[in-house]
Amino acid sequence: MAFMTNLRDKTHLILFTLLAAFLALVVFKWGMDFTGRSGQSKVNVAGRVNGKDIAVNQYDDIYKELSENFRRANPSADMTPEVEVAMQERAWNVVVDQALLEQLFEKFRITLQDQEVVDALQSPFPPRVIRQNFTDPSTGAIDRKKLEAARRDPAAKDIWVQLEKIVRNELKISKLIRALQSVDQVTSRDLDDIVRRQYQRFSASFIPVPLDFAGPDSSFPVKEEEIKNYYEAHKALFKQPPTRSADFVFLPLVPSSKDSVAMRSDIEAIRAEFAGTKSDSEYVRLQSDRSGGINVTYNRADFSPAAGDMVFNSQNLNPGTVIGPVADNGTYRLLKVRQLAVSAQPAARASHILLKFNPSSSSDVQRVRGLLTLLSQQLRSGVPFEQLAQKYSADTGSASRGGDLGWFTKERMVPAFAAAVFNARPGAIVGPVQTQFGLHIIKVTGFDQKAVVCSEVVRIIRPSTETTDGQRRIAMAFQMSAKSRGLDKAAAAQKFDLLKTGDFAKHMALPGIGYSEKIASFAFKAKEGELSDVIETEKGFYIMRLTGSNDTGYRQLDKDIKARITAELMKEKKGAALEKKLASMAKAPGATLEKIAASNPSFRILTAGDIRWSDGAIPGFGTDRQLVEAMSGLDIGKLSSPVNINGGRALVVLRGKSYPEGIDLKAEAAKIAPQLLKLKQQQNMEEYFETVKKNAKIEDFRP
Repeated sequence: MAFMTNLRDKTHLILFTLLAAFLALVVFKWGMDFTGRSGQSKVNVAGRVNGKDIAVNQYDDIYKELSENFRRANPSADMTPEVEVAMQERAWNVVVDQALLEQLFEKFRITLQDQEVVDALQSPFPPRVIRQNFTDPSTGAIDRKKLEAARRDPAAKDIWVQLEKIVRNELKISKLIRALQSVDQVTSRDLDDIVRRQYQRFSASFIPVPLDFAGPDSSFPVKEEEIKNYYEAHKALFKQPPTRSADFVFLPLVPSSKDSVAMRSDIEAIRAEFAGTKSDSEYVRLQSDRSGGINVTYNRADFSPAAGDMVFNSQNLNPGTVIGPVADNGTYRLLKVRQLAVSAQPAARASHILLKFNPSSSSDVQRVRGLLTLLSQQLRSGVPFEQLAQKYSADTGSASRGGDLGWFTKERMVPAFAAAVFNARPGAIVGPVQTQFGLHIIKVTGFDQKAVVCSEVVRIIRPSTETTDGQRRIAMAFQMSAKSRGLDKAAAAQKFDLLKTGDFAKHMALPGIGYSEKIASFAFKAKEGELSDVIETEKGFYIMRLTGSNDTGYRQLDKDIKARITAELMKEKKGAALEKKLASMAKAPGATLEKIAASNPSFRILTAGDIRWSDGAIPGFGTDRQLVEAMSGLDIGKLSSPVNINGGRALVVLRGKSYPEGIDLKAEAAKIAPQLLKLKQQQNMEEYFETVKKNAKIEDFRP
């Protein structure tokens, strides 16, 4: 039943789609053979897997293809350092997985004869890569003529060689899966469980009780020894790659007003030329810092408020005119209007006051209720919304602007927030609206459906050489001072902020900094206490001092981890105490939900029907998989023992179980059986492969 336990949260996936084939990227995207070559110098080796080399050119080929795919899929996106490091890590994982696969093929003596490839291509159910590329969409069958033409086409020879390698890898992996799945089977119990989980509905009454009912935090002290014991017992949760930490001073590289004026002059100088060019696509390609600006449709949500006003309130907003330069979020934009339109997605502008709270904490709930009452009173008395947002909103980014969120379309906001805004009228104040971020009081300030189809030249306002040189000189003078006086004293003397990186790994982006190969190189070569030279990046100049290194492979038991463990242990203690209290109530002679609710004014009985086991949805209450899972095992009409819910415990009486009318359970089970078997085989293969990877000796020689 371990498989079924792991499967429970995947029910909806099983019924509507199969998970991608195991190592799909390896099989279908990378058909080439990556068997490690021995005898290469470490200079030409990206790493080793169980002693077998991964050549640098193998790794580079994967990275290059991933990068090209990214550019094709995201033509207007920049290849930032963060994207680059993500591509590098993905490429590394691909070549490691392929090396491990080759070793598994060798271990299980999996080979492939040429005739097996021919037979697979001629099979009614050929390998997936063939089905994907040669299926006739009108019939769903393989287009044999198209397949044979591709095989015989001299111009497609190189492509077909690669395709054949992909087929070979797919067939070998299929053999590997079969070698590992000899005991896999789907039982009637498995099928019944899946069908019941998908279709069964419950009706129930219950009393949800938050953890705080057990008592205040002070009643559940957590000792230092308990924290240490928890850490040791759950050490696998804190596994991590080697990390470093540093203090630093940052001198940002910001364009000066002179740089902005110069850039405006530059883009102003091409305005007439842009207006008269016959080929917008070629002109934009040559002149714009942002690709993809050809015949694009923009509404107000695609501009800052001030920039949007300049565009959509312009008296020259007519087809054939050029609007701009428009200053917008660090850029200047020239828009060549092709057509005026009505946006399919209206834009709205709104401000909000965000109140954060812990819904499982009764004291926090009471605090927020009081704050909501206060805000309501002040709004009714005429206190400006903007003033209250500045004072009370937890969204510091918008609070400084009086809560203004600018213009946005519906899909850019979470559903509950968007629904509240787009169902209101301009000038209305709505809420509170609860989202995953907290409670929102929202002021709707306007709607707009104007749109413009245009071509666009964008110039990013960058620091000039003069600005960069000046800031570099300041950074170098500061570094010399820090070297002689110490970083702390030098920062205090210059009134520079001394910041901290927190722990970071070699190939990860630093919060607020992003990924920098220069910073990583310094951090993983320096000794604790060592001061860096001036580290120059696109954002500015960093002077860093290494403050810590951790090569143990585990997160240290620091202040943050202690706080997390303390909270978890306190939650466990509160849960146990709450269970004891509720169990005592439930065991009292003649106990019913009604009597228990009457015994405490904070208790309330909730009753719901059509409770879905498939996704844990409880009408009028929300989603709570733990609670619905508990309901599935209860006897109808009987008061339950305390069961786990999100943020507490509950006492439940199950009222009934049912299925939607017209459901043929046996027919549904028959549909699911082959899909469930395939998923089970795949999961077993994935678990086995993860174990192999975990136990492998993987050496990374990349810089």
